[in-house]
Amino acid sequence: MSNRHLGRTLALQSLFEWDFHEGSKDLQQILQHHLDVFAPKFEDQEFTQQLVNGVMQNLDALNALVRTYAPDWPLEQITNVDRNVLRIGIYELKFDKDIPPKVAINEAIELAKTFGGDSSGKFVNGVLGSIFREMEKSGDIPVKEDTAEPASE
Repeated sequence: MSNRHLGRTLALQSLFEWDFHEGSKDLQQILQHHLDVFAPKFEDQEFTQQLVNGVMQNLDALNALVRTYAPDWPLEQITNVDRNVLRIGIYELKFDKDIPPKVAINEAIELAKTFGGDSSGKFVNGVLGSIFREMEKSGDIPVKEDTAEPASE
């Protein structure tokens, strides 16, 4: 497992536990516990910390985007895993300019497939794909051509 993938997994576990307890437990303590127990020698703790902090700092905006792009699913009815995978994926897609958009989407789909239900991967893919397409339309993400120009000889 790559360092960043492990970092996202630890972030998901921490956000899941925090969300499960409806925000009544200290998220930083939860994260530190998960780092200590599940990845004591993990070298990229800063990435995980930044991810968790970024999600929390943008929580209202992330929740609003989930509501906008998954209108048939009230936020409270989305499973805890899917809700937090979406928060991580949307955060990386919209707010973390260091993560390529396709990486953010693929990582979120993998988290959803690993920790969510049978349709979690498809659900997350659909929501993040819609956000990605809207970002392309608005110019937030440059549209890439699928066809390469022929090489000159």
